[in-house]
Amino acid sequence: MKGLGELERSIMDVLWAEGGPLTAREVGRLIADRDLAPTTVMTVLDRLTRKGFLTRVRDGRAWRYEPAASRDAYIAELMLEALDMTGDRSAALTRFAQAVSGTEADVLRKALTELEEE
Repeated sequence: MKGLGELERSIMDVLWAEGGPLTAREVGRLIADRDLAPTTVMTVLDRLTRKGFLTRVRDGRAWRYEPAASRDAYIAELMLEALDMTGDRSAALTRFAQAVSGTEADVLRKALTELEEE
């Protein structure tokens, strides 16, 4: 999975936050910190669709876009890709586990226990 550029990330943030499909016009309105041309928003939405980050369905003459996966799934994929870049996955995982907070360690422990019980 490829990373996202700055504008792509802003658009994905809007779509992840909304929780439902949006048109390009609606996305453009919700990106408050930028003055983007509607064609720019449409181009980026089309690019994100081709990359597999978004799905789209026709709504009259417009398309409605929504994330193909949750933000959590995207972040988890990035973490797994980073893990693949190391020559020693065990060392990287150990280092990661040592760096998380106590609460985060509890979350990891719970998730691992649930996996073992399946």
